[in-house]
Amino acid sequence: MGQAQSKNLMQELKLMGMLENYENTLSVATMGGVSHIDFLDLLLQSEYDYRKRKNVDNKIKGSKIPRKSVFEDFDYTANRSITRVQIQNLMTLKWLEQSRPILLIGQTGVGKSFIAQACAMQACRSGKSALWLDISALLEAFSLSKTSGTYIKLRERLSRPDVLVIDDFGIRKLTATEAGDLCELLELRQDRKSTIITTQLPLNHWEEVIGDAVIADAIKDRLKHLALTFTLTGQTYRAIKAKQFEEKGSNKD
Repeated sequence: MGQAQSKNLMQELKLMGMLENYENTLSVATMGGVSHIDFLDLLLQSEYDYRKRKNVDNKIKGSKIPRKSVFEDFDYTANRSITRVQIQNLMTLKWLEQSRPILLIGQTGVGKSFIAQACAMQACRSGKSALWLDISALLEAFSLSKTSGTYIKLRERLSRPDVLVIDDFGIRKLTATEAGDLCELLELRQDRKSTIITTQLPLNHWEEVIGDAVIADAIKDRLKHLALTFTLTGQTYRAIKAKQFEEKGSNKD
């Protein structure tokens, strides 16, 4: 079988990794005197690497993560109240293996969303699934699903991702119905999947934004015992950037 026929078959069989590296692998094999078995091994490895990379790309695309932040870009010089060791522990994804929730608490601009994004990205890069929703989008989805009669389907879909990020919890008050929906979702995911919540409110202030005290207690109970909680402090990133710009400007003078 000629090279053209081989490539056509690879394309027809959707062996795109093999096809992508076929000519280069053939060239290496020819120059290096590689055996037929080794040549086949190289092609199979190309296909495996391609599919793994494609799977990760699809996971990231499907996650709806707003920015592709990664832990390798974390700025340790910003004097955050989270240590290098804690970041390294998050990178191991042990929390994901244990299906533990993560609470990221702090004022706007201190890096809550960055860490949540990096956690979700790390999960995707390890072949796990993730989904990002801000609290407003989540509550709107619940409301629309009830109107269209698809609430159960939505709840089941949201229970499936290995990591679900709920961003900006607390920016508005939840009605008793909305709080009940959130509580049911957390219960479905408890001990099965990991949920990451970013918020400006410490857990003991959540009654301020949850319209039903009983449901507020139930939600808090599902988080306070198992969640990894990080309270972030320090200058906001905008303040740090402004200071950097000022320093650059003064240096030019």
